[in-house]
Amino acid sequence: MPRRAIGYDAPMLKLDKDGAIARLLIDRPERHNAMNLAMWQALPDLLAQAVGDDDVRAIVLTSATPGLFCAGADISEMLAAREDRGLRAATQEAINAAQSALAQCPKPLVAMVDGDAIGGGCGLILACHMRVATSRARFGITPARLGLAYPLHDTALLVDLVGPGQARRLMLTGMLIGAEEALRIGLIEEIGESAHEALRAIVANSAFTHAATLHTIARVIAGQGQEDEASLALFASAFDGADFAARAEGFFKRKG
Repeated sequence: MPRRAIGYDAPMLKLDKDGAIARLLIDRPERHNAMNLAMWQALPDLLAQAVGDDDVRAIVLTSATPGLFCAGADISEMLAAREDRGLRAATQEAINAAQSALAQCPKPLVAMVDGDAIGGGCGLILACHMRVATSRARFGITPARLGLAYPLHDTALLVDLVGPGQARRLMLTGMLIGAEEALRIGLIEEIGESAHEALRAIVANSAFTHAATLHTIARVIAGQGQEDEASLALFASAFDGADFAARAEGFFKRKG
């Protein structure tokens, strides 16, 4: 099925659909895909359109241009924010809203990185559920090079992935690491030329289970460690669901 645009395209962000997969594309190659205020503000609405499309089973965040991912937040706007408190507040609010929208996405969200994911660009992938990178990818958390502070939300996501020791190493040194090192420390889950295989496997599985899994993992990350009434009810509800009935029947037909 050919790709088609869905919703509207925001300046320098695009959303299209390829069958059951929606692609959220960063498209500002002349600035190495640096995210400006308009892009941060547009991201939650575009993501919501993909989530609201019942045909979409998985979402991939990537670049419209091979060899690029995202150089981070737009430095020219960050410099302007020194003198403009309104711009500073608007930018902080927009970044927080975009990152929260990604992190709380109720459908599987995969980052596909080809090129540099630096600073805020690395923050984007931290908020996704899975990360696939090509061997050309590089990663860095670089606020220390500019005398800035990384957002607490993004720092928490980094610590959840790589642990406090590696988070300190990346943030205190501002070093760039390659895909192999990122895989070793847990910053990414897979090295490959595309996320096709992961997305294909996701789309083949149960949407109910995806939603339940993402919800449960979010609770675990937030500190939930014991079963409670809500978790037990979620487990039990699966047996009454259409997904289980259809898939169990199909399983026995294949076995027979």
